[in-house]
Amino acid sequence: MKIAVANTDYNWYSFLRDRSIAREVEGADSREPEEINFWRPSSGQAFRMLKPGEPFLFKLKAPRNMIAGGGFYLDHHKQLPLKLAWDAFGQANGAKSLDTLRSLIAKYRGGDVTDYGTQIGCILLSQPVFFAPEDWVPVPPDWKPNIVSYKGYDTDTTLGRSLWDRVKLLLSAPFSRPDRLSEKTSIPIEEMFGDPRPVRPRRGQGSFRTLVTETYEYRCAVTAGKILPVLEAAHIRPVTSEGLHDIANGILLRSDIHTLFDRGFVTITPDLKFRTSSRLLDEFNNGEEYRRLEGQKVWTPSNQIERPDRELLAWHGDSVFIR
Repeated sequence: MKIAVANTDYNWYSFLRDRSIAREVEGADSREPEEINFWRPSSGQAFRMLKPGEPFLFKLKAPRNMIAGGGFYLDHHKQLPLKLAWDAFGQANGAKSLDTLRSLIAKYRGGDVTDYGTQIGCILLSQPVFFAPEDWVPVPPDWKPNIVSYKGYDTDTTLGRSLWDRVKLLLSAPFSRPDRLSEKTSIPIEEMFGDPRPVRPRRGQGSFRTLVTETYEYRCAVTAGKILPVLEAAHIRPVTSEGLHDIANGILLRSDIHTLFDRGFVTITPDLKFRTSSRLLDEFNNGEEYRRLEGQKVWTPSNQIERPDRELLAWHGDSVFIR
């Protein structure tokens, strides 16, 4: 198993640690896993060091120079417009507001920063843990002061296995020290011990949104429109009805079509055709714009695995669509 150790700012760590503790105290919904965006100010070179579920550790920059937390790698490195990264993750970007995030990126990049024209590098992490200062872990002895971004370790090596042994229990706790380990753990405890292996990271709403948006190439599946501010990742079966944050349960729709889809005035059939309800005309004396799309084939990704699940579409037609 691989482990990444990455440089980060103390303010980023401190803000997210305080937020994580607040979530725990307030009793955050355990059905919605916490996610964070470990962003880089420019899109840069793709991060390919880890496989999904492998550990990604946060190393505080000088003068602290200690490992202060970590999470589990969720997705391939993404290049996202600044505003999409904020809309998807909000304060889980490690910033209080969009203005703050914009200012931080401008500080590192220099020059103008725009909400949709500026792309940033995003490494998406699931179930992050932020160690208490008394639990910070020293970096491995081969860490060099001139490392700017990150360094990888392999648990098949002495240094890598030693690092894993020092952090694995800390990563299993929501935010507390191992001697205060609660029953509510971020990762099933059996996954943290034995031979090192990736865990099964849980996807949340933020990564679902970015996954669907990227998979559908930033265009509405029905209209082919590519105006990002009005595109939304729709669940075919809502999470409240036991739907998952899974690409097969998602489709990218223009916001008005998304609303009509959720409320049952339109649907997409298992053979990927767009249908409208007669109730649009009956109840609103309107809807011709949508009725003109009746029977049109919707666009879906070429990869079969990434297309909407036919059974989920059938469920929507039977359980949500107003005939």
